[in-house]
Amino acid sequence: MTGERGPTACALTGHRDLPAAFDREALRYELQQLIRAGVNTFFCGMARGFDYEALVSLVSLKERYPIRIVACPAYRGMVWRHPLSIRDRYLALQAACDEEDVRFEAYTYGCYHARDRLIVDRADMLFAYCLRNTGGTAYTVRYAMEQNKVLKFFGALSDVPEEFRLNC
Repeated sequence: MTGERGPTACALTGHRDLPAAFDREALRYELQQLIRAGVNTFFCGMARGFDYEALVSLVSLKERYPIRIVACPAYRGMVWRHPLSIRDRYLALQAACDEEDVRFEAYTYGCYHARDRLIVDRADMLFAYCLRNTGGTAYTVRYAMEQNKVLKFFGALSDVPEEFRLNC
């Protein structure tokens, strides 16, 4: 729902492959700024990469702020496809979420796009780490644009594909 000051529910989307120089502290800061602006609910797609890093920050921020985190994996058991090196940590992070919204019991063709639409539909805004105009992240950004959601991009705006920058 959109509050008096702005959006209160935020969907997260971003690339799975992050650069070595990905700034986790800047991500935490940006998420904290969203919280201070009134966002109190976050919908996380539970993918590797950006989703994982955002979830790490949000679970930490939850110790200081009254926020809700909704885990929205594309299908039940999706965590088992994560590398062993992060699986246990991911399970702990998932357990720290306040709610889980899973629409598919097993992997099904189209389940990732269905999850992407779900998180956008449940939110007022989309916080995205999007550096290219192809793939699932771009799909989610386009869907949010079609739904007239507020868009906020993580990172330098100059790195965001031009077709998306026009909507900021």
